Amino acid sequence: MILAQGGITFLHLRVPSPNELMTGFLLVGNPLRRHAVVIGCLAAAPTFAMAQTPLRDAAVAKPAEAAPILGVQSPRLSIGGQLRVRTEGYSGGGFTPGNSDAYALTRVLLSARVRPTRGTSLFVEGMDARGPWMKKGPAGAPFRDYADLRQLYLQVGGDNAPQMLRAGRLELAFGDGRLVGSLPWANTARTFDGARTTVSGAGYRVDAFVASVVKIYQDKFDRSVPGNNFYGVYSSFTKLVPNAAVEPFFFWRRQSGVTSELGTRGTMNFGTIGLRAAGRLPSNFDYDTQMAAQSGSLADESIRAWAGHWLLGLTLAGTRLTPRVFAEYNQASGDGDPADNKKGTFDQLYPTAHDKYGLTDLVGWQNMKHARAGLDLAIAKGWNATARYSDYWLANAHDALYTGGGAVLARSPTGVAGTHVGQEVDIIVSGKVRPGLGFSSGFGRLVPGTFLKNTTPGKAYTYPYAMLTYDF
Repeated sequence: MILAQGGITFLHLRVPSPNELMTGFLLVGNPLRRHAVVIGCLAAAPTFAMAQTPLRDAAVAKPAEAAPILGVQSPRLSIGGQLRVRTEGYSGGGFTPGNSDAYALTRVLLSARVRPTRGTSLFVEGMDARGPWMKKGPAGAPFRDYADLRQLYLQVGGDNAPQMLRAGRLELAFGDGRLVGSLPWANTARTFDGARTTVSGAGYRVDAFVASVVKIYQDKFDRSVPGNNFYGVYSSFTKLVPNAAVEPFFFWRRQSGVTSELGTRGTMNFGTIGLRAAGRLPSNFDYDTQMAAQSGSLADESIRAWAGHWLLGLTLAGTRLTPRVFAEYNQASGDGDPADNKKGTFDQLYPTAHDKYGLTDLVGWQNMKHARAGLDLAIAKGWNATARYSDYWLANAHDALYTGGGAVLARSPTGVAGTHVGQEVDIIVSGKVRPGLGFSSGFGRLVPGTFLKNTTPGKAYTYPYAMLTYDF
């Protein structure tokens, strides 16, 4: 079907629901059985691998998902994982005096990859995420998910082969993750049920997928929700422009059971078409730019939205600490009238949004204008420090302020609260303590502007954290 809307033409192909692709993998429901699936898959991996005939070619590339653990590494089997602990807290939650919390977030990932033949592999990853000492916040995502299955997919072709296919429960991440990413910062990182195929060659790579995002359930097995489907094509070309990657993309999202501005319940269908370009310029300059436009419908409501990102950096090579200064600007459209049955708020889809618009993640790529400047320093071998200043405004005074996760943080339906959201200062230090062990610590503070002072109590929001990550 060809859809022409708002001057943008989309090709909509009818494909099966991504949930059908997981039928053979996810045949469990209650908590006891989901624990058994995760533990059983990992425990059975060595036995399954030893039952296979030896591979003809022992020089199989080690997958990124499964580093060796306790010497378990062979052409047929890799086992690995990650342990992560982050302590964090906040004061001024909801910009309200006295609203504060401090807690730890722990996450354990345990994975195995079995290669029954030279060209195929089975990857499984279990996850246990917890939030001890947390007094507030949701019981499940993005903080907690006890002993669940995070990934389970069959792969045909190697990770770097010219053709590769994955089907099952898997990660999706493209470009800088501004629209589609695995959200690794969250304690319950994002996955999808579906299939992904990759074709690559000299100077190009094209990925196509059909998927449905996995919803985190605290009291039962994580699963995708029927009727919430996501399709797309993402490509990258590295020889079209010198020293740059040019990445055109197209995504289509379909979700049933959504309500329009006027209360009509129906299906949301919209496409996102865009282009990212990132690379190096003469005299040690670098750049990154991305533009996206959306068009479609939600029941009888039309959808028209756009967003853009522009960054320019300069590295002072040969100077002590190798400083890099940069300036960037981000903008995303908002909705001018919440009752005109026309949606103008940009949908940021499934992003890895952490720290793209500030460390506190209180501002997302929706109804916003964001100017940021920063300084990056190489303070020691393997260690970096960065300082950043951000200033925020609403793109439309009648629409809401949305967080990095897409939630409404504050709103003035009449548009009389102003548009200046506030200013934020961030400082981050990160590096490697030793191979496999990483450390990161940061501090962010958002001081409310006119809009937040008029729609909230106006208390400044402060967010500190410290994190250790051990990959094995």
